Amino acid sequence: MLQHAFKEWAVICEALATGQQALILRKGGIAEPGGDFQLEHTRFWLFPTYLHQNRAGLQERAWPLLDQVEASQPSGIVRLTHFAEVDGIYRIRSLAPALLLSHLHVWSQETVARRFAYRVPELYVLPVRVWRAVNPVELADSAYYQGCRSWVELEQPLSTEGAEPVLPKKSLEDLHRQLDMLLHPSAFA
Repeated sequence: MLQHAFKEWAVICEALATGQQALILRKGGIAEPGGDFQLEHTRFWLFPTYLHQNRAGLQERAWPLLDQVEASQPSGIVRLTHFAEVDGIYRIRSLAPALLLSHLHVWSQETVARRFAYRVPELYVLPVRVWRAVNPVELADSAYYQGCRSWVELEQPLSTEGAEPVLPKKSLEDLHRQLDMLLHPSAFA
């Protein structure tokens, strides 16, 4: 059972749900204490949002995915279909390593640079294992879920029983190896 959800662009939620990426880049919502991201939960529902989502914020290879997500955007509801488990956290304090990750996600280089530079120059990288729920849940969208914040508490816990991973565990192990080599290269010298 999970009662917390993590808000992210719907196109990023779809990239995670389809295995096109297995990490989340995060800066923090402006409504969060101090504007800083806090990893409050290591297991959470992926809560798709459409606010601030745009074509210019994505690599060109993600544009068809954006078109698909926007064409199927539900009106007045939030559809929860996947949840994630965080399998580590990397804090990047230099832009160059953050830009080296472009093959691992669908954000544009400009989006990564802008998020990195906002307020304090840093970015969090969260490798995640994503699970497909057996029964998707639809919630009425409400003012309670709005705002620039990373986390929302759902009205009640939702079952994760019977969920299946989107990618095999080996894919997450491979991702960790890549992240370690790109973000901590001195460990491999």
